[in-house]
Amino acid sequence: MRSSVMHYENGTQVDVIEFASMYDLSFNRGNIVKYVVRAGKKDDEVKDLEKALDYLQREIATVRARRDAETEKIKNHEVIVKYVNG
Repeated sequence: MRSSVMHYENGTQVDVIEFASMYDLSFNRGNIVKYVVRAGKKDDEVKDLEKALDYLQREIATVRARRDAETEKIKNHEVIVKYVNG
């Protein structure tokens, strides 16, 4: 379903939601694309770019937390292996 809202109009057959879905983007990443694409087409361009930045910062925090959790699991596994192997 294509959006008929002018600030999402891009002259193509693919709208922002379809694009995000095609690339299986998370909520944060989809919103980053949405706000960058519509920046300058609705209300305040800077406000839309700030919204994109907010979602980018949230996504960075999510990725860092996931990475740190994985790193911690690996470290814990290495400690257990060392303990078991003596």
